[in-house]
Amino acid sequence: MFAAERRQLILEMVRANGAVSLRELARVVQTSEVTVRRDVRALEAEGLLDRRHGGAVLPGGFTRESGFPQKSHLATAEKTAIADVAASLVEEGEAIVVGAGTTTQELARRLARVPGLTVVTNSLLVAQALAHANRVEVVMTGGTLRGSNYALVGSGAEQSLQGLRVSRAFLSGSGLTAERGLSTSNMLSASVDRALVQAAAEVVVLADHTKLGTDTMFQTVPTDVITRLVTDEPPPHDDRAATELQALADQGVQIAVAGTGPGGDAVPPGGGRPRRDVPLPGQRARHQPGQFRGAAASLASEVLQPERTARVADMRRR
Repeated sequence: MFAAERRQLILEMVRANGAVSLRELARVVQTSEVTVRRDVRALEAEGLLDRRHGGAVLPGGFTRESGFPQKSHLATAEKTAIADVAASLVEEGEAIVVGAGTTTQELARRLARVPGLTVVTNSLLVAQALAHANRVEVVMTGGTLRGSNYALVGSGAEQSLQGLRVSRAFLSGSGLTAERGLSTSNMLSASVDRALVQAAAEVVVLADHTKLGTDTMFQTVPTDVITRLVTDEPPPHDDRAATELQALADQGVQIAVAGTGPGGDAVPPGGGRPRRDVPLPGQRARHQPGQFRGAAASLASEVLQPERTARVADMRRR
């Protein structure tokens, strides 16, 4: 494929999806990430797209939200690995809330095996994934259906969550930065996600590396309310994603980095490389420079912060 043809295809993918990882672009155009990165730089110089943390986005600073058909084909191996790690956090008999998204849909498929679980969700996709799980109780919020992501939104959804109390909320979004936390491109979705956060003692964010450093219009979860981030390994050349992970960890967010096996298969928690837990003696995480740039060498790196639950409670009282 000639360079002009590759760049046209790359541009069409970004315009259709809003944001695409270099890894995915390289797979589709059947070339190396080095070549794709060169093509993306050329397109950025022409003002046709922006480079952003291991991927390419629409120009203009804030990315728009893609629909479910586009999102479901993006970063599939990464979402699988993230879902595997997130599912390992859920215990038998627990009550949790799960937000809308393709990554949370992958999580729901794994939760079907957890006995005695109660899942509260505003996502039809999550509910569908658990519909035949006999040992899992699914509670749907009310609300108005938003067809682009099969989620219930609006005042009906928010009111149905009032007075609810669960142990954890699992959420995804369109972007994640250390400065603003989790964000999304839709106001109605953001409002429901905030209500889900209010119902939970802990907040777990599921975000692949392409969302790190991406900022979108509506904040859903401030950084100081995020208990844990489950993400995938950034590509070795993606220093900006590694820097964003470091900044999140410095603010006390626990980081779990999921690996992918040969051919894109997820390495299950407890399989492959061992998991490392790093206890902190003080109130704030302190890391050696470049700690997360070595993510490819470890399945998971976690920074423990015991005050996180208290912060969520403080936010709820405010």
